[in-house]
Amino acid sequence: MSLNKESILSALSRIIEPDLKKDIVALDLVRDIRIDGSIVHVQVEVSNPAMHSRKRMEEAVVFNLKQALGQELNVQVIVNPLSGERANVRKVLPGVKHIVAIASGKGGVGKSTITANLAAGLAERGLRVGLIDADIYGPSMPLMFDVVHEKPGTRERDGKHWIVPVESYGVKLLSIGFFAQADQAIVWRGPMATKALEQMIKDVDWGELDLMLIDLPPGTGDIHLSLVQAVPLSGAIIVSTPQPVALIDARKGVGMFRLPSVNVPVLGIVENMAWFTPAELPENKYFIFGKGGARALADELKVPFLGEVPLIQSVREAGDVGRPAVLQGDTPAAAPFRHLCAAVADRVLNAVHA
Repeated sequence: MSLNKESILSALSRIIEPDLKKDIVALDLVRDIRIDGSIVHVQVEVSNPAMHSRKRMEEAVVFNLKQALGQELNVQVIVNPLSGERANVRKVLPGVKHIVAIASGKGGVGKSTITANLAAGLAERGLRVGLIDADIYGPSMPLMFDVVHEKPGTRERDGKHWIVPVESYGVKLLSIGFFAQADQAIVWRGPMATKALEQMIKDVDWGELDLMLIDLPPGTGDIHLSLVQAVPLSGAIIVSTPQPVALIDARKGVGMFRLPSVNVPVLGIVENMAWFTPAELPENKYFIFGKGGARALADELKVPFLGEVPLIQSVREAGDVGRPAVLQGDTPAAAPFRHLCAAVADRVLNAVHA
């Protein structure tokens, strides 16, 4: 096949944009083609701005052009995210700029506490934040945001009825806990849980958001794989205690997001319950669950270490009364969460724009 613009477009038409489900030529995502001898310069756009999405598109362009036009072809690719009005063509959560999953391999490490404080703290910094409580079997966000007795509303738009999320502390929130009684056990098989998550993503009027956090259940199961398939994630954050038994599962969590079939950037690891300081001995640190285990794991796996959160009684009390500790002002309980919010905001921007 001869090397010209038509042959290049023919080869590129075999590439399907994963979110929009059509080929990139039909979607007018091929923005520039230049031929310089045996070098082909191609500029394309993708709907998902995350680094891993752009990398996949780059690899697809190189593979298809070489397969169609010869392996000796030198292909130079620039992949940009859709911008302006064109950015709104993304079908899944089109108004959400960045989507980050919060995961833990093991239950009981404080993942939901970290997520709640991240959401409230980032909203306090002026970001438009949404939160999906996807911990189907143990939803806790209604309690942590003091909205246990609230119910999502509904709104009709474009001939469709949409769920309207509950708002608290500047965070738009949706949880399966809103649709069940407090003492009602949620006993669902995998497909039912997956369907519930899909509805919380696709049937909700989330509006325009800078960041959405998704609080995942512990482990590496159906919910996690379904999320990766359904949502264009910018990245994932792993929460662990420094305890060796928790680190074993945290390592599995990182490994899951690094699988070729998943390929979601791990933005970093958070060490929760890093130490305990009693109120009467404010200079003392007691490393109840071990010292520095999550930091060491981050170094070993070559992922960023986002910070340490100590075991503080007022953090637990704040969660129980529905006011995240990060909102407590200039206090020992709020300080580590505010540092964490700054680190996460920085990592999300780097993951998207790197």
